[in-house]
Amino acid sequence: MPVKSRNAGKGTIALVSLGCAKNAADLEVAAGALLKDGWTLSPDRDAADVAIVNTCAFIAAAREEAEREIARALELKRRGQYGKVVVSGCYPQRYPRAADKFPGVDSWRGVPRSWEEPAMPALRFTGKAFAYLKIAEGCNRACSYCAIPQIRGRFRSRPADSVLREAKALVESGCREINIVAQDPMSYGGDLKPRTSLAALLGAIDAIPGKFWVRMLYSRPEAIDGDFVAWLNDSPHAVKYIDMPVQHTVPEILCAMNRRSAVEATLLLPDLLREAVPGLTLRTTVMTGFPGETERRFAMLLSDLKRMQFDRVGVFAYSPEKGTRAARLGGRPPAKTAAERKTAVEALAAAIWRNKAKLLKGKRFDALVVAPGVARTAAQAPDVDGVTWLLDSPKARRAKTGDFVKVEISAARGCDFDAEVV
Repeated sequence: MPVKSRNAGKGTIALVSLGCAKNAADLEVAAGALLKDGWTLSPDRDAADVAIVNTCAFIAAAREEAEREIARALELKRRGQYGKVVVSGCYPQRYPRAADKFPGVDSWRGVPRSWEEPAMPALRFTGKAFAYLKIAEGCNRACSYCAIPQIRGRFRSRPADSVLREAKALVESGCREINIVAQDPMSYGGDLKPRTSLAALLGAIDAIPGKFWVRMLYSRPEAIDGDFVAWLNDSPHAVKYIDMPVQHTVPEILCAMNRRSAVEATLLLPDLLREAVPGLTLRTTVMTGFPGETERRFAMLLSDLKRMQFDRVGVFAYSPEKGTRAARLGGRPPAKTAAERKTAVEALAAAIWRNKAKLLKGKRFDALVVAPGVARTAAQAPDVDGVTWLLDSPKARRAKTGDFVKVEISAARGCDFDAEVV
């Protein structure tokens, strides 16, 4: 028998969020609207009147994860632990015939096609201390490997007044770090009437009273301009952190990726940005095994990464996506080779990080407490860059979630730090 609601509202919901922070932000908005409408979050993830599985479908690994979670939810439904199963997000948007594969799903809902004003900004899966703030949807860039334009549509900016209302509500609710996300946030505002810019939006967020961080994620190399650099240096809230996915460094590969305009910026920006923004943390993402990546070109990628010395590097092996131009290109290395090259990049990135981490021992940084005994420095973006574990002490025990503290690094363990509150 289906689980019966034990409240006076419409019923209980269980939420499963997969994929990126942008996807999670969509689910937060939807969940806020549901709670306002009378639903209640289930205290048990595996028992509810309705389960919502919010999916990703960007690459093969994401699709496989989505299908596993859908199958799991349907099994719980068969056992009577779920009443209904709803699948939302990128997977149903990209595969409208998925209902044939999973006939037990009660409702399929793709990605939002219009902006929905968040009904309850305080509803955050991330906890009290930080949040993701989505400022745009879709992408016009047409990178040859990427299916996001097929899934999310063309780029469209969220109205500035809507962004600012949510940012203000987040700060007032105790949020101390706003992480700005979108598929292409650097293009913000060019499609609005009247036209505006990302720099103008960031300036307006800076005017919100309070002590909080603003972190910009996902900056295209060729779109980083003087206004953005000035904001990093002059803003009272800006975190000196740039995540600029270069994808590759070899010009021929970048051109095949339809990233010709990023070639010069990819090769020159790391050094220029470090000079322009003292104390900057640089993160990137690269792809191995793209069509045309020979042994020589992969060796060039490794050499460039060693020279560029990114603080953090994410890497994934290329997988051909149906409907993209890259899927039709020849010269693709075998999947095994792409995986081996991925491992080689990870090893290089780990070695670079170990050398950098040694130099941080004894240094002091501001950090945001995100959970009891756990903090993050400005150099640690949520979910991807590790955390700072606060060594037990009276000061550490007094630090509450949402507090800013000064820490001294004692040791590095992988991507994490041990630190004392000073």
